[in-house]
Amino acid sequence: MLSCATSTVSIRDIDTAVNQTDFPAAVRVIEISQAGKRPLYNERNAISLFLDIGLLEHYAGNYAASSRHLQNAERLIEEAYTKSITQGFATFIVNDNMRDYPGEDFEDIYINVFNALNYYKRGDIEGALVEIRKLTISSGKLNMLPQRHNFTDPNTGESLSEITYRETGVSDLPSTKPVEFSNSALARYLSALFYQANRDFDSARIEFDQVHHAYRTNRNIYRGPVPNAVEEARNVPNDMARLNLISFSGLSPIKEEQRFSFPFILSGNSSNISLRLPVLVRRPNMITRVEVVVGNTGAFDLELIEDISAVVQETYNARFNSILLKTYIRTLMKHVGAGIATTLITGDDESSGREALGIATAIASMIAIEVSERADTRMARFLPGKAFIGGINLNPGTYSVTVNYYNGNRIVYRDVHNNVIVNQRGLNLLQSVKLN
Repeated sequence: MLSCATSTVSIRDIDTAVNQTDFPAAVRVIEISQAGKRPLYNERNAISLFLDIGLLEHYAGNYAASSRHLQNAERLIEEAYTKSITQGFATFIVNDNMRDYPGEDFEDIYINVFNALNYYKRGDIEGALVEIRKLTISSGKLNMLPQRHNFTDPNTGESLSEITYRETGVSDLPSTKPVEFSNSALARYLSALFYQANRDFDSARIEFDQVHHAYRTNRNIYRGPVPNAVEEARNVPNDMARLNLISFSGLSPIKEEQRFSFPFILSGNSSNISLRLPVLVRRPNMITRVEVVVGNTGAFDLELIEDISAVVQETYNARFNSILLKTYIRTLMKHVGAGIATTLITGDDESSGREALGIATAIASMIAIEVSERADTRMARFLPGKAFIGGINLNPGTYSVTVNYYNGNRIVYRDVHNNVIVNQRGLNLLQSVKLN
């Protein structure tokens, strides 16, 4: 265990605590790092800091602290849209790491999902609904998402993906396509539960219907059937109480730098240019099944409602086109500049001295390009990979609840909740987390 005197920590220390489901320890590691001389999150990566610590505080049950951090992240993401163009210009000269990290679309979406759960846990249903409405209203984040990235050239009719391929000629790239995600079943399901708790049954009905609509219209994300738990939560017998459960398991993808090469010709000389691009890489999820045992009433499995990893990949793919095109232009400009500098030095003089100087200049230029080109791999590291839901109708009372996480036929983690009060009125929503 790290002490407050420890000044050198790493991402691996945070990952270790998360793997052990010790979320308070993970928060402490970040706090120790940020107080040291070499913080893990520098001043240009404030959004990732607030996202990571906000999510970890949520998992730790510190809901007020989580809200503060997530709200700070959301505010900075909003500000990033109106930043001065000076930072954008710097990314064409050097690389994307020269600007403040602006956040990703999927991060902006799940900020509101987790902050809604924060408000619910603090007994503020109306606050929870405010957060969810930021996603679900007609002008909300989900509806605006496809419009933000689905660019079409008004003159040629080409999509950004087609323009990128035409300009670069690079074929061995990750899938790049328009956003086909505009409705979140998880957000709609939570919204329906919150409306039920507020006794607004007509709005709850609409939101339950929207879960089905999300499954119908976003087939690249929702490949299975709508969970049975959705209709069960909608139709609770009048004389029973409903215990709803939500579980988050695994971790969503993270960005890693990968190289892609393409041919480059200058002054009749051909060579290869390398692009360093941030590519999403999935992390392994050992959890194959989530089972719930409520007292002596029996056991039931939770059902997948949202593959968060798939949402992350889908929403990132659309922005990847612009990242690729900008990186291509920036790298090309650097190589053209290096080629011109070498030509100016050697000129038509074939003497060994000038030729050697030209070669040295070319090598130095290539090294400078390699050093200056680094993919921007900043992002939130602790978004879960999957969200599961389920529930059971019970007589009002107090129960013990155990959530078992399986890998194959073996239970790898038990999350035990004692003295769970199930009321007939209001929302009974129990949450469990296992992020590996």
